Amino acid sequence: MKNAMHFVGFKDDRVFNALRVFGPPDFWHRFWDQRAVDEVCDGDVVVFADGDETWRPRPNAFDDSAYAPGEDCGDE
Repeated sequence: MKNAMHFVGFKDDRVFNALRVFGPPDFWHRFWDQRAVDEVCDGDVVVFADGDETWRPRPNAFDDSAYAPGEDCGDE
């Protein structure tokens, strides 16, 4: 099985730079929350819009599957 690519926290046009450099992700995570942490496996590549894996995950998980990448869900 190939390693997965995860994009975390992209909310603006910087995502186009990430797509050019890394290609399309297998998973989009709106936030670095516990759900995102749990879905990342050893060997996966995680590309963060801001921060990195050492940042404390948000305590509440967000259902990323309910929104298209870049779609505003009114949370901020």
